[in-house]
Amino acid sequence: ATKHTSKHKIIKMSHLDEDMRMGEEDIPQKVVDLAHAVAPSAIKGIRACKRCGILKTLRQFMDDGCENCPFLEMAEDPEKCNLCTSAFFEGQVAVMDPRESWAAKWLRVDGYLPGVYAISVTGQFDKDIEDELESRGCRYRCRPAAA
Repeated sequence: ATKHTSKHKIIKMSHLDEDMRMGEEDIPQKVVDLAHAVAPSAIKGIRACKRCGILKTLRQFMDDGCENCPFLEMAEDPEKCNLCTSAFFEGQVAVMDPRESWAAKWLRVDGYLPGVYAISVTGQFDKDIEDELESRGCRYRCRPAAA
């Protein structure tokens, strides 16, 4: 089997890709999670989800939303993407196995999907979104800017 990449090259799919399409029941959960890992697709324009801190481009947030926070409903909603993400963050940590990573535990992202996470996120949610998160019992990572 073949598939096209973004540069229009044709590459052979690995046996792992074929196995994943056949049925994920035989594949360890770690491998499945890693296959769905998200990384920013560009260096410029990276934003952090204000709740979980995952880093992606604004376009990735608009296309797919946040995989860790689907209830924020950012996909295909540019206004919600701007309200729920921040361009102001410090540091980056790539997490491949959140359940085993000390860095993921330190950042409190050990229950999330593999990906690249901000060390700290600056920003605030609107009152409505904040209230919704609190009613769900959700913690969030963003902090107001220092005065």
